[in-house]
Amino acid sequence: MTEAVSSTGAGFGEDTIGIGAEMMGTVSSGFETIGFGDEMIGFGVKMSGFDDKSTGFGEEIKGSGVAMAVTSGSGKSLFPSLDDEFYGTAVAPLCTMPHIWAMQGLSYMSFDILRRVMQDYFNYDVFYCMNITDVDDKIIRRARQNHLWQNYIGEKHAWKKVMDDTLQAMKPFSVKMTTETDLDKKAMYERQKVKVDLAVNNLESVMNNQSKDEAAVQAAKENLLESSKDIISDWLDKAHGSEVTDNSIFSSLPRFWEEDYHKDMESLNVQSADVLTRVTEYIPEIIEYVQKIIDNKFAYESNGSVYFKTTDFADTDGHFYAKLVPEAIGDADALKEGEGELSVSESQLEEKKSQNDFALWKASKPGEPSWESPWGKGRPGWHIECSVMASCILGESLDIHTGGVDLKFPHHDNELAQAEAYYKNDHWVRYFLHSGHLTIDNCKMSKSLKNFISIKDALKKHTSRQLRLLFLLHAWKDTLDYGENSMEVALKYEKSFNEFFLTVKDVLRMTPSTGLASFEKWTDDELQMNETYLAMRRDVHAALCDSINTRQTMEVMREAMSACNIYMTKCKVDKRFPNRKLLKNMATYITDMLRIYGAIETETVIGFPQGGAASTDLEETVMPYLQSFAQFRDDVRKVSREQKVFDILKICDQVRDDTLPNLGVRLEDHDDRPTAIKLVDRETLLKEREEKIRQQELKQKEKERKKKEQEAAKEAKEAQARIPPSELFKKETKNYSKFDDKGIPTHDAEGKELTKSAIKKLTKMYDAQEKVYNKYLKSQEGGATGGPSQ
Repeated sequence: MTEAVSSTGAGFGEDTIGIGAEMMGTVSSGFETIGFGDEMIGFGVKMSGFDDKSTGFGEEIKGSGVAMAVTSGSGKSLFPSLDDEFYGTAVAPLCTMPHIWAMQGLSYMSFDILRRVMQDYFNYDVFYCMNITDVDDKIIRRARQNHLWQNYIGEKHAWKKVMDDTLQAMKPFSVKMTTETDLDKKAMYERQKVKVDLAVNNLESVMNNQSKDEAAVQAAKENLLESSKDIISDWLDKAHGSEVTDNSIFSSLPRFWEEDYHKDMESLNVQSADVLTRVTEYIPEIIEYVQKIIDNKFAYESNGSVYFKTTDFADTDGHFYAKLVPEAIGDADALKEGEGELSVSESQLEEKKSQNDFALWKASKPGEPSWESPWGKGRPGWHIECSVMASCILGESLDIHTGGVDLKFPHHDNELAQAEAYYKNDHWVRYFLHSGHLTIDNCKMSKSLKNFISIKDALKKHTSRQLRLLFLLHAWKDTLDYGENSMEVALKYEKSFNEFFLTVKDVLRMTPSTGLASFEKWTDDELQMNETYLAMRRDVHAALCDSINTRQTMEVMREAMSACNIYMTKCKVDKRFPNRKLLKNMATYITDMLRIYGAIETETVIGFPQGGAASTDLEETVMPYLQSFAQFRDDVRKVSREQKVFDILKICDQVRDDTLPNLGVRLEDHDDRPTAIKLVDRETLLKEREEKIRQQELKQKEKERKKKEQEAAKEAKEAQARIPPSELFKKETKNYSKFDDKGIPTHDAEGKELTKSAIKKLTKMYDAQEKVYNKYLKSQEGGATGGPSQ
């Protein structure tokens, strides 16, 4: 019996059109939900080779196979298997794509990490199925708009026609803008209107110019077309959308974005599915599935459409509608979103026996793709697609179904209802894993907020590994924020890992790997380091058993690396080499975990590969040459210091600081041992060099600033010394009005006599200035005589 995992992506977002996709599979008894807010527990694990006595939460995990820990309102339970013979050996996910050009596509990294841990850490045999939603209301509408817009552009209308059409299109758009209640969308519409108004005014201005330069006219016309594209496309669709009848028009758009999706996933190192299904390839199976639900008395035909009977289903013993979010029943907005924007007209809503009923099959209107069915020409509903394709590949019951938290209702709840109505069971999905939302700088991502970025945009700023580290550093069920602050943490982790790996590899190169010299007596330091190593493995395992808590594992490994660095520093102070086997064990384990997580793509023994995935053996190839060069350089520096040939030392420094960084090589000189050699990304080294130069310049500027301050202070002190004590207070007429014969103030500015304490204080200042002034006079006398005679 094969176990399975299912994952549903985010579907079609607020302001985007693309392709949906979904992950599903098969499980065993009961229905549990994983990932609903604070009660989410996640994965518990049983590893083979131990006795079966553990709960799987924080304790050492014992047992045979892998178990899922969930919360169902009655406590924790371990993830069971359908067949003990294959217990803990097979998992089959099914996945649905979100808007694949949006950052929401990064959520696939979360499920990719879960999949990798299940198959590569817990040794499940994972069978992964992906469903592609290549037909739904939003795809249809956007495909028509794109087609009509391309035709409009191809007709090369005169500027007056473009102007008139824009003004006509703006009328319904203005109504839409005025009636919009969502403040973010309203602000976006207002920005669009301003942009179009400016483009219209610009074109009018150019046309009113007597010269009427053709190039300027064409540029103004193109600017107007670009600014009004979305508005005119929507206007054209409303007027001519029903005239679009060629089914190929509706298939080209999803095919384009599906290909783009696969490229993005490859760039993110997300493993591809074992099976990929597309809705348009499963129309006969969908029709048969819908017919059987009708036969089972849970659906009805109405005006060529087929609707699911939610009330009858809920009233049937053994069934429960809206298992995931029962409080959402009757949510009109959510139900409309689930039906699709082309399927919620008044006449269509009146076809339903209950407002909670949802479409399994939709009668196609003019301008929509269609297939022949027993109920007339039509197309599948959104929810039925996922159930049918998952069932065709994975059978009548899925172990785990994963997806975005926003898809719980109505999408996942409707999938459950229709599939269980088909199979007449109550366990089409055993467990749900719901990933949290993705935000951008703590704001939801949407075009209306102008923070909508693509995966390709993200990869221009950060590498796939850095993005994956970001996901590893957060709980997959929680909201993840992508921004400068969160990425800074990921970058720091990457640097910490890399520096640790480089340092350990340098130690391994410098210490004997075989023979007597490779074994030395352990001190208390080694005993403590070994305990740190074992504790790290135990803690990582416990964290993965508790909802695959990668965030905790990353912190555990970071703390272990910190302990290693302290150990290596102490060994350096004690003038001895660290124990190579301990360090190798530690670095190899951390490398293996990062490889399991997908943060390392190649089979390197320790650390991140240098020179890209295609240069796996780069370090092994070049290191012998670099070691020979470094030893030669050490010998040259030693002789140069002894002979005091400082020009040669400068040349050695230039090679280290200027030449080798351009080649991706970092040399670290040490007084008491050979130079450390580290292969580092060239761009990283160049940035380090720029930062070093910048720090040196800042240090030099600070030195010059302090020097100037000291000179200014010295000059001010000398100027002060040249003032006769009798003149010290004479210029302070704002504070004093009368002075005695020495020049000491006796009355304030208002003519009032100063107090005795005030005069006493001023007298002390006078006496101090007199001493300084007399010292100055003596220095001048010595300078005037030219010193003692010869």
